Parts: sequence; C-alpha cells; structure tokens
Amino acid sequence: DGCGHTVLGPESGTLASINYPRTSPNSTVCEWEIRVKPGQRVQLKFGDFDIDDSDSCHSSYLRVHNGIGPNRTEIGKYCGFGLQMDGLITSKSNEVTVQFMSGIHTSGRGFLAAYSTTDKSDLITCLDNASHFSEPEFNKYCPAGCVIPFADISGTIPHGYRDSSSLCMAGVHAGVVSNTLGGQINVVISKGIPYYEGSLANNVTSKVGPLSTSLFTFKTSGCYGTLGMESGVIPDSHITSSSILEWPNQTGQVNIWKPENARLKRIGPPWAAFISDEHQWLQIDLNKEKKITGIITTGSTLAEHYYYVSAYRILYSDDAQKWTVYREPGMDKDKVFQGNTELYQEVRNNFIPPIIARFFRINPLKWHQKIAMKVELLGCQFSIGRAPKITLPPPPQNKNEEKNADFMDDFIHSVKTSLQTDKTTFTPEIKNTTVTPSVTKDVALAAVLVPVLVMVFTTLILILVCAWHWRNRKKKTEGTYDLPYWDRAGWWKGMKQFLPTKSTEHEETPVRYSSSEISHLRPREVPTMLQTESAEYAQPLVGGIVGTLHQRSTFKPEEGKEASYADLDPYNSPIQEVYHAYAEPLPVTGPEYATPIIMDMSSHPSTPLGAPSISTFKAAGNQAPPLVGTCNKLLSRTDSASSARALYDIPKGQPGPGSADQLVYQVPQSVAHPAGSKDE
Repeated sequence: DGCGHTVLGPESGTLASINYPRTSPNSTVCEWEIRVKPGQRVQLKFGDFDIDDSDSCHSSYLRVHNGIGPNRTEIGKYCGFGLQMDGLITSKSNEVTVQFMSGIHTSGRGFLAAYSTTDKSDLITCLDNASHFSEPEFNKYCPAGCVIPFADISGTIPHGYRDSSSLCMAGVHAGVVSNTLGGQINVVISKGIPYYEGSLANNVTSKVGPLSTSLFTFKTSGCYGTLGMESGVIPDSHITSSSILEWPNQTGQVNIWKPENARLKRIGPPWAAFISDEHQWLQIDLNKEKKITGIITTGSTLAEHYYYVSAYRILYSDDAQKWTVYREPGMDKDKVFQGNTELYQEVRNNFIPPIIARFFRINPLKWHQKIAMKVELLGCQFSIGRAPKITLPPPPQNKNEEKNADFMDDFIHSVKTSLQTDKTTFTPEIKNTTVTPSVTKDVALAAVLVPVLVMVFTTLILILVCAWHWRNRKKKTEGTYDLPYWDRAGWWKGMKQFLPTKSTEHEETPVRYSSSEISHLRPREVPTMLQTESAEYAQPLVGGIVGTLHQRSTFKPEEGKEASYADLDPYNSPIQEVYHAYAEPLPVTGPEYATPIIMDMSSHPSTPLGAPSISTFKAAGNQAPPLVGTCNKLLSRTDSASSARALYDIPKGQPGPGSADQLVYQVPQSVAHPAGSKDE
C-alpha cells in the first residue's frame, strides 16, 4: 500500500512513493519489479529523495536489488533527508527490484525515480526543467510516465514553453514523446516572452504563464501540416458519417448537420450524429496514403448547442473495408484519446508512432448531450522507399547450384519480409512547425556563395568610385600654375634638362656687386646679371611685357607677410595689362636662379620708361641682401643723343647703401622719352 505514481514501460518508466511530494503514511511498503529486454541492463536515476533517517535506515528506507524473487541480491540501501543522489544505480542483469519501506516518521517527501536501459546515457527525470541546463541546445532522454499531477507546464507549440516547465511533460504535451513509451527530445533554448498561453493536448493541460527570462521548444524533423479539412483540399464527397442529425427549428426550417460541416474553424454548425451511441463514426478519405501525426477537435462551437465529444477511438484502413484500431506499441488495449472538455477549445492529440493510411475514422466513446464535432488532421505526404533491386542468378546446373538457388529464395523472402515489417513498424520522427526544415547541400552552398559574391562586387565598385572621386578632387585642388603637392620644390630641378636653353643675347657672365657699388652706377651701367644665394623657390616677376612667359612656374606663392620683408611700393603705370608675378623657367645651361626682369618699353612710346616693375629680395642674417637675377638692360631706343638718365633709388627706408639689415631696390622711377623715339 506504499506505491505512488507508477508507469513501467518496456524500456523506461517512472515510480514514486505514495503521496509524493507530500509525506507518506506510516507503516507502508511497496515493491516494483522492473524487467527490460534480455541482454540489456537497467539504470536507475533519482529526481528527488527525502526519507526519514532518524533510526539509521532501520524502519524507513529504499532498497535496490539485482534480480527478482528469492535469488535477488542487494545493490544498496538508502535513506536520508534531502539526499543528493546524482549518480546512476546500474544493475547487473535485465531485472531489478525496488523496495520502499515507510516506518514511524513525521516528515519526509519520499522519493521519485526514473529508470531506462543502460544505452540511454542522457536519461533525465520528470522533475527536470530547462533552467537546470545552461546549454542553448541539448538532447535528453525522457522516461515513460512523465504526465504527473504534481508537475506544471506553461505554454504551447509553436510559441514555446516557460523555462520553469517540466521538460518531459512539455514534450508529451507537444507530441514529441509518448507518455507510455518515453523517448528522445532535442531542446532549444531562446529568449522568453511576456505571456504563455494554455492549452489541452495529449491529456496534458498547459496553464497560462507570466513573463520569463527564457523559454524552450523542441527541434524535430517530422510533419505537422494540416491535411485539408479546414482549407477545403479534401472535398465534401470524401467526408462521410454513420448518421446525420436533422431537425426543424422554430420557423419550421429543417437544419441538417452534415458530415462536410466537420471542418475545423468553419463558421456554422458542426457534424452531429442522429443517434448518440458508441457505434457512430466520422470518416475522412485522404485520396491516397498519408502520414497522419495528429488530430485537432472542437465541439459544436455554437453557444445554444452545448455539444462535444470527450473521448474517442481512432480506426484506419487502406480500402475502407478492413479497419484497424489504433494502439500504442507494446499495448494490448485500444488507445482512448481524451477529447474536448467544452465546445470551443481546440484539443490536440498526436499519434506516436504515426498512422500510415488513406481512410481515417473517428469513433466517439463519450460525449456531452449529443455527438457533435469539428476536425482537422495533421501530417504530411507519405512515400514508400524503393526496394533494393535483386539480381537473380542463372538457372542451377547441379546440386550445389540448387542449394544456392534455395538460399537466394530464402534471401528474397527475408528481404520482402523486412520491407513489409519496416512499413508497419517504422517510427518516423515528428516535426515541430516552429523549426525550419533542413535544406539540401546545394541550397546551403548557394545561400553562402551568393552573399559573398555580392559583397565582393560591391567592394570593388566602392573602390573604383572612391578612386575616381579622389582623382577629380585632386585635379580641382591643383591650380593652373600650381604644381602637385607631392613635389613643389624639386620638380623644376628634375625637369630643367628637358627645356630649351635661353638665347645667347640673354646669357652673360654673372657679376657680383656690393650694395655700395650699385648706388654709384649709372643707369646704363647696371649689370645685366645679379647673383645671390640659392633659394628653394624662384623670385616673383615684376609686372611687364614678357613674351617668354609660357611655361609652368616654380614660384612659391606668398603665404602672408613676414617681418623681414619690406613693404612694396609700386609705381603708377598707364599700362593696363595685368600679368601674373611668376618666374620664368630656368635655362638648362644657366645657373639655378630666377630669370631677370625684362621690360621693353619701345613698343609703348607714350609710356614712361619707368614702368611699375618691382623686385623684392630677402637676405639672410644681418648682412645687406645682394641683388640677384638675370636682368637685361633697359634700353631706351631713341634717335636723340641726349637721352635722359635712368635713376635708381637708394634702398628704401635706409640713409645710405649697405647700412641696414634688409635692402629693397626698385627699378628706375622715371626715364624721359624724346618725342622722336621709335622702335629699331
């Protein structure tokens, strides 16, 4: 009288003490005899163990034995409050006896344990939930018998189950494993949702649950698609029944609740039987063999007609003549499915293993007021794999060959038998609709290559666009007379060898003058060339008519005034032409200095000889800056012998020559032109 919840399956099961998880009564005893297939062994795992040990396991204890009967041998004797038994207890044979004794005690929940064959290395108990595991995806084996009244689950498929739910009980609710057989589950953990719906499925009621940090669902590869009742793929002529309810309403109109009304979610009345007894049925012709994995039912869905079916059997056939009642493997009784508990709620039941048939019947066993229901079938197409091609040997020629022929006949017979057996005993996997079906290798390869190629081509296009944009921007930043930023100073030195030399009339031997000597020279005695230290950039030209200014300049534009430069004071000139103040390219044979200022005023008779031509030179240190450059003489071409003298100013802002840090010289200020002057 000490046995509690017990389900002993052929390969696994669950057992618990009486009243678990409450305290068991005093002076009770229970023994479980567990048998599995010969050649296999049994392993035992405890989910909870809390037995009084006040008398050192004398009157209250749990004892495990190898074998059954008087010849059994003890494996161990256990007791204790909150005893942690994480390991497995393994037998030496295919039979185990578990004995529970409850003496005089005042507390203790008792125990709950699960067993399986030793090939199920990932066995868990009905009390394990998703929060006990940290992996995002894992496989476990659930024992039979995990639909227990003291465990709760929240959620449903396809949304998922709350992480506090029992894994194995949720697996039964989802239709992944059978409560009678147990089975393997593949669990996937994901982020929780704010609200979990409740539903009734496979005799398990899922409750409404609040927000949780995570949830879990099941990854499978079976089929859960609808087979055409709701969508209308199954025609009305393929839906028949044993009888039809006909009755007139208050206005005298006859209402007929035909079998084609038994489509799930179809608005209107359901199918209802004229007579309510256990011989009524609703039949569906699927047109060809299908793999049927589940069924969903509702009641009448009409508030004024509170009708529904609360229990039913399932029958199936290939020819609609010979019918087979659905039973679970290893069971000798027909399986009775739990139906609806009210007229609106959808109730799902799964077939493990699936049904392979064309004709499908529902036989109501229990109902409320009248037999009335709406139905949808779940499953997918079924295709039989081709049998291996058998090549027969040539006719036998002697006794040995006759023996070989007999052997081949036996072999063919065994192959046919195995194929027929596989057809009836094959247990296909069930697919959860929340998981995307697996794709082929070609599709997976294309899914990887296409994004990679798109990214490569996009990158190449971006590189080309950026290069083109950078090139245009570079061209815009370089002025007409400016040089590339990468070599402003040294470019001219590398290119001077490719330029033509200046004419011989402009080339003279350079002469060095001091600032004091320059102040005493007459205008026509001004040297033709002035020399100074080598500079990084050529000095600017002075405004004038320069016919040879047609090449790119190496002059460095001014970047603002510096304290060491003198202020420019150009003279007024009637000449309106404006020229850029850049130096002329240096000759190949000449020194690396700027070209002298050239001014030819003979073509402008009305213009004074002193055109506004200014050259500014800067000297280093405290010494007076010497004048540099290659400068032709200013020739006043006139017929008169009494040409006016060209005068040079003294250094600007200085009392005398060579007495200041910086000297700025200007070109002659004025030269008189006789009235009869003309070009030569």
